[in-house]
Amino acid sequence: MTLVATILAVLLALVFLILGTVKTLALRPMHERATEAGFSVAAYRRIGLLEVAGAVGLLVGLIVPPIGALAGAGLLLLLIGALAVHLRKGDGPQKYAPALVCGLLVAAYLVLQLLTR
Repeated sequence: MTLVATILAVLLALVFLILGTVKTLALRPMHERATEAGFSVAAYRRIGLLEVAGAVGLLVGLIVPPIGALAGAGLLLLLIGALAVHLRKGDGPQKYAPALVCGLLVAAYLVLQLLTR
């Protein structure tokens, strides 16, 4: 694994650990976002658990690269779903930009994983 892929994995793991934990705990801002997106709090918590699992997978991927690639693919699917929800609701770029940027970073990580096999 390249240094850039390692940095991306750690950065993305931190982002998704934080976001997933906040969603799982259903803290007030995430509770409001769940309602705004049309999700129940329970569904939003499950999404948070998937984000935490993806973050852990990225970190495990530092030692076992195939696990990191699978975790990255899962996170990319979550982000595609998030982007679809934002676009379906008619949200502007300020709302969907975080999902888009994170999706591009995860995609870059996956490309680097493929190139270093």
